[in-house]
Amino acid sequence: MADSGLKARIRADLTAAMKARDAAVTGTLRMVLAAITTAEVAGATAKELSDDEVVAVLGKEVKKRNESVEIYRSASRDELADKEAAEAAIIEQYLPAQLTDDDLAAIVASEIAAMTSSSGEAPTMKQMGLVIKAVKERAGAQADGSRVAAAVKAALA
Repeated sequence: MADSGLKARIRADLTAAMKARDAAVTGTLRMVLAAITTAEVAGATAKELSDDEVVAVLGKEVKKRNESVEIYRSASRDELADKEAAEAAIIEQYLPAQLTDDDLAAIVASEIAAMTSSSGEAPTMKQMGLVIKAVKERAGAQADGSRVAAAVKAALA
């Protein structure tokens, strides 16, 4: 099985970090590759992940670390919070650039306009899930699900 482009890049960067004796990057990239491997063997049959699927795994890993940062900060464990934040920053280098709030709002507005024109009436809070789904499809990995949900909720309110 040949590695996807992103997975191969992570492996190459891991090798470079090991040669440079960069413990933080080496440890983080090893954890990321382990998470990717776990995702590949999950399910009935093992499969090679596409770049989009690898990006999804990386997004989950960043989200885990950001949640850990909040927990550690609330418990006054700043040294652990700093370590998790540094790991998140390393992983974020492999993710696509995030949409700005204005770009996300524009996508939300265009999806609401499309739904309004197709159904003849503007979506309500009851159709919020449909709008979120459509926006997520357009934004892809460039917007976190919580940001999408907040933007849609604000637009429909």
